[in-house]
Amino acid sequence: MEPVDTVVIGAGVVGLAVARALALRGREVMLLEREGSIGTGVSSRNSEVVHAGIYYPTGSLKAELCVQGRALLYAYCEQRGIAHRRCGKFIVANTQSQLATLPAIVDRARANGVLDLRLMTPDEVRTMEPQLRCLGALYSPSTGIVDSHTLMHTLLGDLENAGGLLACRSVVQQLSTSPQGMEVVTDDGTHLLARTVVNAAGLNACSLAHRILGMDTRHVPKPWFAKGSYFVLSGRSPFEHLIYPAPEPDKHLAGLGVHLTLDLGGQAKFGPDVEWTEDPDNLLVDPARGAAFYAEVRRYWPALPDGALQAGYAGIRPKISGPQEAPADFLIQGPDAHGVPGLVNLLGIESPGLTSCLAIANHVARLV
Repeated sequence: MEPVDTVVIGAGVVGLAVARALALRGREVMLLEREGSIGTGVSSRNSEVVHAGIYYPTGSLKAELCVQGRALLYAYCEQRGIAHRRCGKFIVANTQSQLATLPAIVDRARANGVLDLRLMTPDEVRTMEPQLRCLGALYSPSTGIVDSHTLMHTLLGDLENAGGLLACRSVVQQLSTSPQGMEVVTDDGTHLLARTVVNAAGLNACSLAHRILGMDTRHVPKPWFAKGSYFVLSGRSPFEHLIYPAPEPDKHLAGLGVHLTLDLGGQAKFGPDVEWTEDPDNLLVDPARGAAFYAEVRRYWPALPDGALQAGYAGIRPKISGPQEAPADFLIQGPDAHGVPGLVNLLGIESPGLTSCLAIANHVARLV
C-alpha cells in the first residue's frame, strides 16, 4: 500500500482548485480522475458564467462562497491572463408577478454582499439593449463570463508546479477508513493510504460517498440529476449582455430559467432548461425541445427569427434536492459532520460551483 498525504478525487474545476490549494499549502497531493483528461464532466458542460451571488439564500454556503469566489476568480484571471469579461447581465421581468420580485432580489443581493445591482426602467434597458423587451429589469455589472478550460489548465499547472500529481483513468473502486488513514483502491489495483481524502467527484460524489466503508451512509443525501439542454443561436447575437428571466414566485425552478449567455467570441446560446433524469450519462439534446425554447426566449426577445436555434449540448446538474423540494445548499462535509477523520465530501456542487471554485478550495483547506 502506497502512502500519500492527500488524495483528491475528481479533476473538474472544483477538484482542481482544491488540489491546487492544498498543494500550495505544502501538502503532498495526488489528484485522481476517472476520465482521460481533466474537466470533461460538469465543468465542460455549463454556461461559463461568473455569477455575482444574487439569488442564493443569505447565510448559505452558495451565497458566501459565490461572493468570495467571484472576487478571487476575477483576480486570478487577471493575474494569470485567463480570458474573461465582465459583460454584465440583465434580469428581466415580463409579467407583473416577475416585476414584483425585483425589489426583493435587490434586498437579498445586498444582504449577500452584492451592492451594485440597479433597478432599471424599460426605457433605460433599451438604451443598452435595444432589442430587449421587458416591464423592468435589474442590471448586474459584476456578472461575467470566463474561459473555463483555460482556467482549469491553469489550476492544473499550479498544482503540478507545487509538486502535485494528476493520474487520469483512475477509477476509485473503494474507500475505507482505517486506524492509519483512508484506504483508496482504484480499478487498476493501486492501493493508496492517505491522511486526507477529498471527494470532489461531481455527478458521482454521492455514489462514491455511499461506498465509503466505515462511514454512516445516513450522512449521504440521495443524488438527483437535472439535465439542462442548450440551443445555439445561428448568426450574430444582437446582445452584448447576458439576459436572465426574473423568477416566477409561483414556480419551483431547478435552474434560473432559459437565459441567454455569450461566449468570449460573441456566440450566443440559450439554456439550460430542466429535465429530470435518472441517467447522468444522458447528454443527447432532443431537437424537439427547441419549440419550448422559442416560446421562452420570445418573452424577452420577440424578434427571435424562426429557425435560428440549433441544438447545442447538454449538461447534468449534480443536485441533492429533487423536483418538489427547495434547492439545496452546497453540502461540504468534514469530519465534524460525518465522524471520519481526514475525509471531506463535496456533495451537490452545482452552480455556482465554477464561480465559487477558489473559495470552495479555501474552505476545504481550512477543514483539513
